Amino acid sequence: MRTQHSWRQFTAALFLMFSLLLTGCGTSSSEQTEYKETPVEELYNQAYDLLQKGEKTKAAEAFEEVERQHPYSAWATKAQLMAAYAYYEGEKYDEANLALDRFIQLHPGNDRIDYAYYLRAMVLYDQINDIARDQAITQAALEALRDVIRRFPDTGYAKDAKLKIDLTLDHLAAKEMQIGRFYQKRQQYIAAINRFRKVVDQYQTTSHVPEALHRLVEVYTALGITDQAKANAAVLGHNFPSSDWYQYSYNLITTGKNELPVPKKDDRNFVRRALDEVLN
Repeated sequence: MRTQHSWRQFTAALFLMFSLLLTGCGTSSSEQTEYKETPVEELYNQAYDLLQKGEKTKAAEAFEEVERQHPYSAWATKAQLMAAYAYYEGEKYDEANLALDRFIQLHPGNDRIDYAYYLRAMVLYDQINDIARDQAITQAALEALRDVIRRFPDTGYAKDAKLKIDLTLDHLAAKEMQIGRFYQKRQQYIAAINRFRKVVDQYQTTSHVPEALHRLVEVYTALGITDQAKANAAVLGHNFPSSDWYQYSYNLITTGKNELPVPKKDDRNFVRRALDEVLN
């Protein structure tokens, strides 16, 4: 009798468990939101409208949605590049870089690949800001800009990259000058000479060369090595005769008196104009 009662209890419990399981399954399926695919053109235009309104991060995410919903459409490829541009405009540089790396890997033969390489260089270039900070990003920007020139030498991107390279080299030279002046102030003259010499030898096209030569005149004068001081003053006078720095060096060499000036910055318009060309 007791066994029969236990069996009934077990059966009832099992039935109850089974009912609850079925009810739970029914609830979760009814609560699921039905997935609705939006037409690709509509999605793309929504993303583009967001970009036009200045909602850059939202626009980037919306462009990414185009690819998620329509991964094999021609719009998806275009949307990938637009997402990268929207992230760049919104100064979300890490996201822009990831999007561009992905585009370049997936579409190496795309007719917009030159713009992708150029935009990747600009993502790095636009992060060059303060010479007081580590210059690894400046070096990376320099390499990326050179890569654009190497790959696409006859394009407008290469032409703009050349201008940006001059500014990037100027930035790197400015960093060397800052460190050189730091050593000079602390009378660590050999270390200062190495920095100023690097500017003269490796950054010859930059605006910092005249000052670097004058600083060499100052340091050699402080060390009492007058022949080297005069040699650098002569180089300065020969190459930059109308420079204020030459006048300072001349005064220092002839009278022993030392007196002194200052540095520069940037633009994004070309990136926007280039994007218009890509889209047309």
